[in-house]
Amino acid sequence: MIHRLAHLWKYADKLFGLLPRLKAVRDRRRDPPIPASALNATLLMGAILRLPSLLDIAGKTQRHGWQKLIGHRPISHDTLGYALEHGCPEDWRELLVSVNRQLKVNKRFEDAKIGGYLVAAVDANEQFKSRSRCCAGCCQRQVKLRNPLGLEYEVTEYYHRQVYAQISGPDFSAVLDLEAMRPGEEEAAAALRLLGRMRRMYGVRFLDGITVDAWYTKGPFLRAVDKLGWGVVSVLKDERYEIYQEASVLQKQQPVERWRHAGRAIEVREVKDLPFTVAALGSVRVVLADEVWRETTLVGGRRMLEDKTSHWRWLVTGRFAPAPKKAIWEMGHRRWGIENHTFNELTQAYHLEHCPRHEAVANEVWLLIRVLGFLIFELFANLYCKTVRQGDQTLKDLRDELFLDLGNWQELVPLWSG
Repeated sequence: MIHRLAHLWKYADKLFGLLPRLKAVRDRRRDPPIPASALNATLLMGAILRLPSLLDIAGKTQRHGWQKLIGHRPISHDTLGYALEHGCPEDWRELLVSVNRQLKVNKRFEDAKIGGYLVAAVDANEQFKSRSRCCAGCCQRQVKLRNPLGLEYEVTEYYHRQVYAQISGPDFSAVLDLEAMRPGEEEAAAALRLLGRMRRMYGVRFLDGITVDAWYTKGPFLRAVDKLGWGVVSVLKDERYEIYQEASVLQKQQPVERWRHAGRAIEVREVKDLPFTVAALGSVRVVLADEVWRETTLVGGRRMLEDKTSHWRWLVTGRFAPAPKKAIWEMGHRRWGIENHTFNELTQAYHLEHCPRHEAVANEVWLLIRVLGFLIFELFANLYCKTVRQGDQTLKDLRDELFLDLGNWQELVPLWSG
């Protein structure tokens, strides 16, 4: 019988040198009674096994298999929380970066390329909100409510929101990094801080550019990304922009390219050499797509086919200037991968909305560990487990099998035995 849990750790260690890197992750505790290596392995395995909270992880450390694997006695949830508060986000982030860089070396991102370009989707996700608890890292907003008498009043709502950068491929998605929005700042500011750090840690040649929503279609943001050396494919929605109006008029004079995709009839045109609001950005392209398809709807208890249409405009800058129209269309739609897969999967399976310790450093470390566990688990499932690739086993089935393997503790080898 295959011991999947042991194989997972061996696979990750062979592929990424995970164990020595994990052991090197530091924390800021003074004279700790429990070594950082045991805490790091416990928190990461909690993420891999999709355990929802520190209390649940602490309960599982009482299992013989868990103790043998990490080489330590049971660990309380207070100890795990204290370790998160005194964790080192820089080290966890460096570990995540090293995993992604190794994937690039191993050509795992080749299938994620679009027209020869490697593109990261950048988008924000709200983690949780509260009207009673807050910390130094909380953002604030005023929310209008109504009392039982119907009178309107305002309350302060505290929330945490992070910007993520992720490469989405047909087989798996890889989150490159994340950055928390600071109190009082806009999403684009956090995104630029994220992208600046990614350029330092990954290098400018790691990817070719990013794809973003209309929220980021602003001159200062586009100019800043251009200076970083990356191209941008950004949704163009604001009809007040002159470039929007010009593209709408000039598209009629442009040749059209047609194809079908997933039952949709696609027509794409492009307009080149259009000026944007920031002169220093130079001329840009606008790619316009019209999509038509038929969708089954339920009307009066009867199923009927209804015609559907959608219209897209993408502003294209920098390195993507020579990219074919079809590639730009795919980049624009690939942006949805970060919501449809990453955010949904992290929320439903990895309990992204849970706040284990309401403190800024603890929350950042927790999220980085969750993202790392998500990446390792999906790589193991999709690239190593034949049963998952063939559709004979779901990701939930695999997770349950890994958890059951903790009971076969006699076959487990301590992580740090070497």
